[in-house]
Amino acid sequence: MAQEALAREVVPPEEAACTADLAARLKSKIIRDNAGGLMRRDAHPKMHGVVKAEFIVEPDLPPELAVGLFSGPATYEAWIRFSNQNGTMQPDLNRDIRGMAIKLMGVPGLKLLEGEEQEQTQDFILISTNVFVTRDVKQFDGLIRALTGSLWAKAVFFATHWRVIRNLWRSMRRFANPMQIRYWSTTPYLLGTRAVKYSALPVVSQPDPLPDPAGDDFLREAMVRQLAAGEVRFDFAVQLQTDAVSMPIEDPGTAWSEVASPFRKVATVRVLPQAFDSEAQRAFGENLSYTPWHCLPAHRPLGGINRARKVVYRAISMFRHECNGAPRREPSSWDF
Repeated sequence: MAQEALAREVVPPEEAACTADLAARLKSKIIRDNAGGLMRRDAHPKMHGVVKAEFIVEPDLPPELAVGLFSGPATYEAWIRFSNQNGTMQPDLNRDIRGMAIKLMGVPGLKLLEGEEQEQTQDFILISTNVFVTRDVKQFDGLIRALTGSLWAKAVFFATHWRVIRNLWRSMRRFANPMQIRYWSTTPYLLGTRAVKYSALPVVSQPDPLPDPAGDDFLREAMVRQLAAGEVRFDFAVQLQTDAVSMPIEDPGTAWSEVASPFRKVATVRVLPQAFDSEAQRAFGENLSYTPWHCLPAHRPLGGINRARKVVYRAISMFRHECNGAPRREPSSWDF
């Protein structure tokens, strides 16, 4: 039997229709959730802060890692947005998935997103769990249909999708500080001709305990305190796909074994000491758009969920900015 090819995508025939349905459902959801107010994101609407950072590529990487952005030592200015995933703005003590979206600036080369090829940004989208909740776009569209539907629709979906329940249950956690969490991409990306997943690992000696009592916005408050006291660092690492069956491209709901293929550091993320909690900076963060398709061809997103993100993220971003009367543009420096 021939060995299955690494980094190989397989597009299901129903994916385009499911993606279009998903975009329409999420658009309807944010209209309903934000009636009469600021049109927020469908996911990760609660921002703890958007902060200035440096992304420092490691020198002397081995040839299999020294590709694209990582081909040589460099330091990029970045904006990092930390957030809660839930589409409803809720207290931080609630169990949730947390997000870390990284936007590098000053990255030369044509990018993949149509109409934005000349932009000088590269984005990495990471969350606080190592698996995506669903298998593919069809299943994710079904999940959103159930969550925005009747109690019966929810019951039917979850009764027939046990792995979705398991992935959700394991990913919904409490955290004390967004800058002391490990984050993963869950979805794969090219690294030249290989496939990888990304992870950001916090460099922290003594993690914060959960506050008691805990205010509604204690995650933002933890960031304010930590960045007033000093810098924060993450190791940014990649995990190479080494087996096409146990490390699938088209199922981000399956974790890739870190025993079979450990994550390997390619860069340092340095969040600078700073005061970030101004109204102007919060508005700037609200208007930023992140998408994994803001990227060099060497780091092209792989798999159905990423293919859907290309369509859905752009549609939601354009709709939000139009409704909010906000210009939609990529930043080029720390001057917001």
